[in-house]
Amino acid sequence: MPVGTDSSGRKPRQAEQDFWGPDLPCLFRPSTLWGSSTWERALADFTMPVAATNSETAMQQVLDNLGSLPNATGAAELDLIFLRGIMESPIVRSLAKAHERLEETKLEAVRDNNLELVQEILRDLAQLAEQSSTAAELARILQEPHFQSLLETHDSVASKTYETPPPSPGLDPTFSNQPVPPDAVRMVGIRKTAGEHLGVTFRVEGGELVIARILHGGMVAQQGLLHVGDIIKEVNGQPVGSDPRALQELLRSASGSVILKILPSYQEPHLPRQVFVKCHFDYDPTRDSLIPCKEAGLRFSAGDLLQIVNQDDANWWQACHVEGGSAGLIPSQLLEEKRKAFVKRDLELTPTSGTLCGSLSGKKKKRMMYLTTKNAEFDRHELLIYEEVARMPPFRRKTLVLIGAQGVGRRSLKNKLIMWDPDRYGTTVPYTSRRPKDSEREGQGYSFVSRAEMEADIRAGRYLEHGEYEGNLYGTRIDSIRGVVATGRVCVLDVNPQAVKVLRTAEFVPYVVFIEAPDFETLRAMNRAALESGVSTKQLTEADLRRTVEESSRIQRGYGHYFDLCLVNSNLERTFRELQAAMEKLRTEPQWVPVSWVY
Repeated sequence: MPVGTDSSGRKPRQAEQDFWGPDLPCLFRPSTLWGSSTWERALADFTMPVAATNSETAMQQVLDNLGSLPNATGAAELDLIFLRGIMESPIVRSLAKAHERLEETKLEAVRDNNLELVQEILRDLAQLAEQSSTAAELARILQEPHFQSLLETHDSVASKTYETPPPSPGLDPTFSNQPVPPDAVRMVGIRKTAGEHLGVTFRVEGGELVIARILHGGMVAQQGLLHVGDIIKEVNGQPVGSDPRALQELLRSASGSVILKILPSYQEPHLPRQVFVKCHFDYDPTRDSLIPCKEAGLRFSAGDLLQIVNQDDANWWQACHVEGGSAGLIPSQLLEEKRKAFVKRDLELTPTSGTLCGSLSGKKKKRMMYLTTKNAEFDRHELLIYEEVARMPPFRRKTLVLIGAQGVGRRSLKNKLIMWDPDRYGTTVPYTSRRPKDSEREGQGYSFVSRAEMEADIRAGRYLEHGEYEGNLYGTRIDSIRGVVATGRVCVLDVNPQAVKVLRTAEFVPYVVFIEAPDFETLRAMNRAALESGVSTKQLTEADLRRTVEESSRIQRGYGHYFDLCLVNSNLERTFRELQAAMEKLRTEPQWVPVSWVY
């Protein structure tokens, strides 16, 4: 495969280059991220000496040499962090050990007809048994039933008669789908306590009860004795009939030894792809009327991280929390989208006199193209279900985005953070079309441009956000953010919530912090304290304070799925310390990021 392409021969996508840097190669990435001219030079200029007898020693030698990579490779710090995280992963080390074992020389049986050989030996011993007690003892041992069974088992394994032969190419493939013959019935024994769930659900197929799914991590999945598609015929000698609920209740109440009579399906299991998602809604299986088995459901809340272990069912996935625990059923993306499509948002309800619930607006829908000026309108209709994420080793984010209502303290936190460590944090200089004052200098507080130039750049999409005040335009250029990031600092931004959509890409890898307003009484006390200490000269009215609290709640409802952290600013110093701690944690702990940032 030529360097600079993936397994399909294509070049990396622009989004991938933006995340890893246009000229900074990653030493170990998914196949879609390989390649660049710099990577070719790195291969030519540097070869890491590794001479080890096993995979574990070899991988440790690679890790020990990561710090001594020559500058000629152009390897970025984030690339090395990613490589180290991959190679230190227990999963990767286990795979390397498994590969090493597979490469070992396999043991082969010397012969598979030892029973015939023993019979020949016994015929020879028959002539010597009368003369030698040793020969007689050997003949007795060779004729022992246990020894004969051992030889028979060895010959069966050596000849691999236990393997199911592949279907003949000359046979019609439809014959493989015919019902299992009666002589293939198996008896499966399970020990359980009363009320203990087996972790299996059933469906009716052709008048018989068939295993529909086996929950990951459940009792049946751990034992591996039952498989999807197996037909349940009897439980403890009693026919099961064709009622799935009756069978579930029978199995739930059974205790001790439970004997199942089944017809095996002989379906080949497949290894599922590892999928991790962040949930954007709350789910309680006990309140779901569509779930096939409420006891098998998995409860979760918005913001929880789940691992999807099975997606075979179009409507019900199997998942478990990443922190651990047994798997359960959750609604699939398709099912939840269908369900939510029939539920109108609260903002679409218009009050009607004489009713308690309100009625749906009868306005006729109109079609429109997507416009950034209509962000809020489109955000109201967005269906938030699951977001696929990936686990990354610790790395530095390029931007820190502070979101919150007006007057909640975002700008104060931004300024304190930059003053605390100006070498690590920076911010952009806003642009304006107004004329500079006599005391103002270009780039100090504002960058001044003509209105015509600013309007042209706005139309070209070069501004993250913009607005007009007293006839003058103000805005933040996207290139200004790139300029701060290029200096190696984290760009701190306090922007409108709609701007997060533009920033949430592999180019800017933002860490989004929502500064939540405290309750009304606390906010009023904070304003009073600021006036008394001279920090602020503006006294907020009760209407202003209530507006701040309401706006904070509205932002959290509409954009909460973008937030990485929520901080209630009831005390500025305490909130600042919490923000500092969160930023430090990013440098030491693994992070869950949108999968589009990585692949």
